[in-house]
Amino acid sequence: MQDRSLVSSLQTAVGRENVLTKKEDLICYSYDPTPNHHLPEAVVIPGNIDEVTQVMRLAYAAGVPVTPRGAGTNISGSSIPVQGGLVLAMHRFDRIIEIDTANLCAVVEAGVITAEFQSRVEALGLFYPPDPQALNMSTLGGNVATNAGGPRGFKYGVTRDYVLGFKMVLPDGRVLKVGGKTVKNVTGYDLTKLFVGSEGTLGVFTELTLRLIPLPESKRTMLAVFDDILAAARSVSAVIAAKIIPTTLEYMDQEAMRLIEAFAPSGLPVDSAAAVLIEVDGSERVVPFQIEQIGEVCRREGAREIRIALTEAEANQIWTARKAAFSSMARSAPTLYVEDVTVPRSKIPEMVKTISELAAKYQIKVPILGHTGDGNMHPIILTDERKPEEIGRVKQAIDEMFKAALAMGGTLSGEHGIGLDKVKYMEWELGTTGVDVMRRIKQALDPRNLMNPGKVLPTEAEE
Repeated sequence: MQDRSLVSSLQTAVGRENVLTKKEDLICYSYDPTPNHHLPEAVVIPGNIDEVTQVMRLAYAAGVPVTPRGAGTNISGSSIPVQGGLVLAMHRFDRIIEIDTANLCAVVEAGVITAEFQSRVEALGLFYPPDPQALNMSTLGGNVATNAGGPRGFKYGVTRDYVLGFKMVLPDGRVLKVGGKTVKNVTGYDLTKLFVGSEGTLGVFTELTLRLIPLPESKRTMLAVFDDILAAARSVSAVIAAKIIPTTLEYMDQEAMRLIEAFAPSGLPVDSAAAVLIEVDGSERVVPFQIEQIGEVCRREGAREIRIALTEAEANQIWTARKAAFSSMARSAPTLYVEDVTVPRSKIPEMVKTISELAAKYQIKVPILGHTGDGNMHPIILTDERKPEEIGRVKQAIDEMFKAALAMGGTLSGEHGIGLDKVKYMEWELGTTGVDVMRRIKQALDPRNLMNPGKVLPTEAEE
């Protein structure tokens, strides 16, 4: 950084070894899985809330932007420092402070890895349902900042539904404490809901209080195989219409399964048009009955085959294949646009048809995956950023995709957030009044626009 006095002050605050300024170090904190890349001027790695407070006060006084970063697994550009400044890396905040079995909650630091936390609570017979794709790497603070979802969102909801409270450092260095261990809390404005999903634009999460539930007794996994993509999509709506609530309903089209099989062979039906991966959990008595019901619904909708995992190993094999999807796509193309478009569940067949038509219209390759139980589709566009003409077609297709989703009563994002990539669409969904309300909240808390600038809200010049 040009301001050596600021660097020196930061080193005093967090330790010299926790302030990175060499280019090779900065590169590691300059990107996420999106096709975006911007170098910060320095990376600061605090170890406790007092250090975060000092860093934020120093940055605020100097007018230097701050971009909070967990593990950088977000796929909307949220943790990329587009205006340079500081990246505030939170991975040293890795303590599980308390698992409170009496009150069914836990207190954790923001840098705890999601899968590690889940493993700890499950060993006690408890359950933390949010399961983002990158749960083995992503941090709980990052999950809260982006309101992460995952396959289990259909039955159990997303991260927001499990946040009881938190500690956060605001842009000017003040500490905000919201909520706690109580199940009921209607004191004043619902600040918890306001800050969850704010993508680092309003402050930095340091400590979280998370709700837990009892671990289900049993779960079963099945795969419904279809020779028609629309029949597969209709089966999702049909299961829901039958008033059955499985844990997950995951859609995979043929191209997605072929790419997964080439990367991590798992026996997926690559000769079929599409498959729906379904998991049911609950009591030992109810789960077998629901699996049978769902199988009957899928057969009525045209499933040619129903595969039921008979062992935990078989179920894990199917889920390993699904979780390898992103890696398999990344291997197959230089550049990926992993989209996150959500529509009412009854509109899933229409959205699948629209995505397929856009792929043909713009001559692009778009395997389709989706947490279709909650209407959340993940078309993954395989392309090459070195080909400007092709990227132009890709961006036209994305524009049309979101217009179509909004016309169906959908939303721009079901779980990935807005970040950098969807800023230009915000007014399409929220209108000028909605964007203005959000901007006023941002201005009230961050009047100098130093917290993760360029994310979530368009600048007035862009509108």
